[in-house]
Parts: sequence; structure tokens; C-alpha cells
Amino acid sequence: MRSSRVEVRMPLVRLLRPQQWIKNIFVFAGLLFGQKVGDSHAVLLSLAGFVLLCLISSTVYILNDIHDREEDKLHPRKCRRPLASGAVSVRTAVILLVVLLVVGLGGSWRLNAEFGIVALAYLVLQGLYTFAFKHMVILDVIAIGLGFVLRAISGAVLVDVAISPWLVHCTFTLCLFMGFSKRRCELNALENSEGSAHAHRKTLALYTPDLLNHMTTLTAGVAIVSFMLYSVDSRTVAVFGTNYLLYTLPIVVYAVFRFALLVEHGEVDGPTDVVLRDRPFQVAILVWVAAAVVIVYWGEQLRDWLASNGAAAG
Repeated sequence: MRSSRVEVRMPLVRLLRPQQWIKNIFVFAGLLFGQKVGDSHAVLLSLAGFVLLCLISSTVYILNDIHDREEDKLHPRKCRRPLASGAVSVRTAVILLVVLLVVGLGGSWRLNAEFGIVALAYLVLQGLYTFAFKHMVILDVIAIGLGFVLRAISGAVLVDVAISPWLVHCTFTLCLFMGFSKRRCELNALENSEGSAHAHRKTLALYTPDLLNHMTTLTAGVAIVSFMLYSVDSRTVAVFGTNYLLYTLPIVVYAVFRFALLVEHGEVDGPTDVVLRDRPFQVAILVWVAAAVVIVYWGEQLRDWLASNGAAAG
């Protein structure tokens, strides 16, 4: 009996795509760069927002799987999804979707009205993506990037910090890079299985490896330059008391190029696969986060300490 219950639950868990919840980590950007990590109330709000966004994003994934189940049956990897494989019925998926939608949106409004508005905007955007933007070349990836921007904005709203233009710009350009990389991974999967891109999704028939290579190269460069400009911006230097964030640029460059390398060699299924499975990429992200925390919270003290030690040595 216990074994049968596990067998029933596992497809339902996979339907939620918990491995994709890592994307909602952008909700903590406002907490980190708004210098609110030491505020326990702000931390709890961010954690609650993260959980609610996970529920809402799972709602979107279920909606997407219901809508795309026939196309997914033709895909070498997506055919194993619960709805495409028949492991979960459409009726069960709809019931779960409604429950998550009510809890996720209701909880968001109760937590913070402005957060609820952003969460609703995210849900509407993802609905438009599922039914329209997904089938429009370029707009599909722009919609993905905007989804991440809304995640970051929701986090800033929760902890009551100003929404920096740089937060929007850096998030958007980085996620454009990841979005085009995702399309490259999808194209790789279909090429390796000798599947038809047009049969799975019409836009994939319009994307070519060369075009996607150009787009990932361009967006990677823009993302790196955006971070560099943010790190030396006068407001950034004034808030953090130093321009030392610029010195984390080599880590950013390595992480972006490592990501591009794995995608180009067809070693990953998508951005989430890189984040969850590639150890060098994970180490780079952890080192960057640690360095960013030190600079954001103790940058001025670090600058003064280095200056005093430099003067003493001189």
C-alpha cells in the first residue's frame, strides 16, 4: 500500500517541477543589495515570498504542461513529463492547479498587497507566454527575461527597498542570455534525437544553431558589461562605500563563460541543469555571493582597513 502511494505522489511532485524553484532565488536580490540581510523581519518576508512564488510558478508549469502535452509527446525528453506520459490525468492536474493558484495568490495578497500585484503580473505574463509569446521568435525569450525581472522586483517590494534600474537591467540581460541558452539546449536535444523542431514547437524551426550562438554571445557580453557598469556606478559606490564590487567581475565572467561552454557542448538540458549539477559553476556562484556579501555589508570598512594597512606598509 505504501509503495502504491509513493508511485502516485511522485508524478504529482514532478508535475510541480520543484527543481525549477531555484529560479525564484531572484526574490532575494533586493534583500542582499538593499542591505537588509541583518533585518530578521525582512529575511522572513523574503522566505515567505520565495515559498509563495514557488507555488505560483508551479501553477504556471502545470498550465504549460496541460497546454503542451501533445507537443511534449514528440519531444525526446519532455515526453516523460507526467501529463505527456499519462502518469497524471488532466483532471487531477487542473484540480492541483486551482489549489496552488488560490493558495499562492491569496497568500501573496495577504503577505503584502504590492507583492500580490507583482505576483499577479507574473502570473499573467506567464499565461501570455504559454498561449502566445512562446510561439513568437525573440518575444518568447524576452518574456522569459521579464519573468525573472518580476521575480526580482517582487523581492524588492517585499523588503521595502527602492527598485534600482540596475537591478532590472542586470537581471533582464542575464536572463536573456539564459533564455537563448535554453533554446540552444532544446535544439541540441532535438538534433541529437533526430526529432523535428517544427513538430515540437514552431519557433524552434526558426531558431538555428548559428543564430542562437550569435544571440547568446551578444547577450552574454551585454550582461557582463551591465554588471561592470553597475559596479562602478556612482550611486552603487556611494551606497556600498567602495567600488570593490568591480573586482568580482572575473568570477562573473567565468560563470557566464562556463555556462556558455556547457550549453555549446550539449552537456546540459538547460539553465536549471547547470545550476543544480555543474560543480565548477556552483563554486563560482558561491564564491561570488560570499564576496558580494562582504563588499555590500563591510565594503567601507574593508576599504579603510586596506588603506590603513597600505599606509602602514609604506
